[in-house]
Amino acid sequence: MSAHAVTVAEKDIQFELEQHGERLQLRALHRSNYGAIAADWNGAELKRRISGGRRQPLARAVGMHKDPALSLLDANAGLGRDGYTLAALGASVTLVERNPNIVALLRNAHQRVLADAQAQAIGQRIEIIASEARAVFGGERHWDVVYLDPMYPDDGKAALPSKEMQILRDLTGGDEDADLLLEPALACARQRVVVKRPLKAPWLGGIEPSLSLRSTQLRFDVYLKSAIRVARPAHDFHIP
Repeated sequence: MSAHAVTVAEKDIQFELEQHGERLQLRALHRSNYGAIAADWNGAELKRRISGGRRQPLARAVGMHKDPALSLLDANAGLGRDGYTLAALGASVTLVERNPNIVALLRNAHQRVLADAQAQAIGQRIEIIASEARAVFGGERHWDVVYLDPMYPDDGKAALPSKEMQILRDLTGGDEDADLLLEPALACARQRVVVKRPLKAPWLGGIEPSLSLRSTQLRFDVYLKSAIRVARPAHDFHIP
């Protein structure tokens, strides 16, 4: 294992990128009992999610059960699992991430997928942009769907997040500007904006969605461009 010279340090928080064979991973040096994290797109979890097809909540929320060849902007890409799942189901996906260390993990995962003959076609439907989401929204490009998955702030009431989520929160400081994303995202989307939220979280920016798709642990708030100006109650559909 060899370590890159890239280290992020602020007060007592330190990170280091490590190369482990073909896999790039990020270690939180201030959490010595935590393992390193990486963007892995060929594991059992993602294969299970992809096998759920276009009727699963995420794919239905973005509209893939009607049009599998959507163009989609994943504006809070994180480690890219949702974006990769949608690309595997047929969408053309643009992953946007602002943290340079997470971008490095995404690019490494993308390179490994492109080198895999069985997954290469999926990788060819993915592009990665290192940028603030709002800068991309303000450009000339538009996508059929904009997908937002901002990190929900830690209010001290919820159960402890996974070790991976704790590392990402340490690294990014959370998405405190998340409420400012919805309106520019609507201007960038041709058809809809989808926001992934914890079940009890408030609407993003306090703006009521056209409808919400709920599962047991989270919900997808859907803002339809054709209906967002119409003041009406949001409708919830429970998905077992």
